[in-house]
This record gives sequence, C-alpha cells and structure tokens, in this order.
Amino acid sequence: MLAALLAGLLALLLRLPAAADGIMLVQAGAFSMGRDDGPADEGPLHRVYVRDFWIERHKVTNAEFAAFLNARGPLTAEGERRYDWDDADARIHRGEQWSADRGVERHPAVEVSWFGARDYCAWRQRRLPTEAEWEKAARGDDRRPYPWGAAAPTPALAVFSRGYNATEPGDARPAGASPHRVEDLLGNLREWTSTALRAYPYRADDGREPFTGAGRVVVRGASHDDAAETLRVTTRRSYDRRGAAAGHHHVGFRCATSEDLGGY
Repeated sequence: MLAALLAGLLALLLRLPAAADGIMLVQAGAFSMGRDDGPADEGPLHRVYVRDFWIERHKVTNAEFAAFLNARGPLTAEGERRYDWDDADARIHRGEQWSADRGVERHPAVEVSWFGARDYCAWRQRRLPTEAEWEKAARGDDRRPYPWGAAAPTPALAVFSRGYNATEPGDARPAGASPHRVEDLLGNLREWTSTALRAYPYRADDGREPFTGAGRVVVRGASHDDAAETLRVTTRRSYDRRGAAAGHHHVGFRCATSEDLGGY
C-alpha cells in the first residue's frame, strides 16, 4: 500500500508545473477568457487555446530594472524613454550608476514605460506576456474571478485600496497566488502586456499581437491604489502610444517566454 501511495504521489508531482529561476510553467490548453456579467469590453465569455508558456512568478523589481538601465541605458533604439527618471514617483536614480532607492529595492518597479518593459524582457531573452497568457496564468481553468479563487479580496491576499505609491514587495502574499503559482497578479501594480486593444473574442492572429506602438496597448491587473471592486482577473485597461511611452506610478510588469527552459 505504501509503495502504491508513493507511486501515486510521484505521478502527481511529475504532472505539476515546474519552477525554474522564479518562472512558472503554464501548460498548453484552452481556458475561459472574459465574462458575460461585466463591462462590455470584458465580454463575451469565450474559450481560448494557449500554448505552453512560462511566466515570472513575481513582477520585476526596482533593483532588477536598475541593473538593466546600467547594462542598456535609459533610452530605446527609437529614442523613447525606458524609464521616467525625473518623475516624482521614480524610485531608481542615477549617481555613479543607476540604483534603486533604499528600502524599495524589492518593490515592483514603477515608472517603466511599455518600451522599457519590452526591452527589459528582451534583455532577459524573454518577452511581455500576451493578454490571454496573463489571464490564463491568473485564473486557471475554472473561471475564477480572482487568482486565489472566489473569496473576496483581503489584505492577506493582495495589496489594494491604499494610498499613493504604497507598494510592497511582490513576494509577501503567497496565499494570493494563482492556480499556476504565479503571485501578485492582482494588486500592488497593474501590468503591461504585449497586446494591442481589440474587442473580444480574443484571437492571437487577428493583428492584436504584438503591439508595436500603434493603437492602444492592454494593461492587466490592479494597483495598490485601486479599489477592491476592480480586482478581477478579467478587468481590461489600455493606454495609447503616448501613455505607452510614459512610466506610471501604478503600472509594472513581468516577463514571459515560450522557450523550453532546459529540461524543466
């Protein structure tokens, strides 16, 4: 009996998505995207198939983005800002080199433009997640309204309904993780995606992937200063090119990849 139990446990563990370097596997399959009981741009509820992809467990931090600025500089090849370094909300500053302000090194990075997020992920040999990937990573396969399930948001699950710039380290609330063990998807900061805003149903081959600067880019998630009622995995926001070229106090990001991560 013990041998059978151990064999069953081993089989279960082999089916679980693995973690490599803080990045989580979301296995291929269809999931239910959107909803029918909310704003018009979130419907209709529909099925979307997504291939295997990996998505970072946590948002990119101020310290991590400072390292990128030291390696690649603050301007893109197009001359766009990667980071709004002179904004009052900036938490990365330049002395002898770029460094995160003391005390917020592990907080998710703010004031990063969409172009800066795109370039950071490329520097890591990754990319921004699509809107569909973000939602699948957040809700799993059971149409849940929150990453952690159906329970209403609480401070133990997410950072929300706070004052201006009141972020926290993104690894402080593992109880708020999604079924794919991705953390901090709702609250703390909203997140850039690679997707241009278009009406549902979502189709990756209809021109919305990838956003290149034309039209509006989708932002997902919720921020530390968003109200509890906005903390749903289906909520969609967007910025035009001017907004994409700017940093914001309530928008951060994480990276994804479709590459096979070496045996994981």
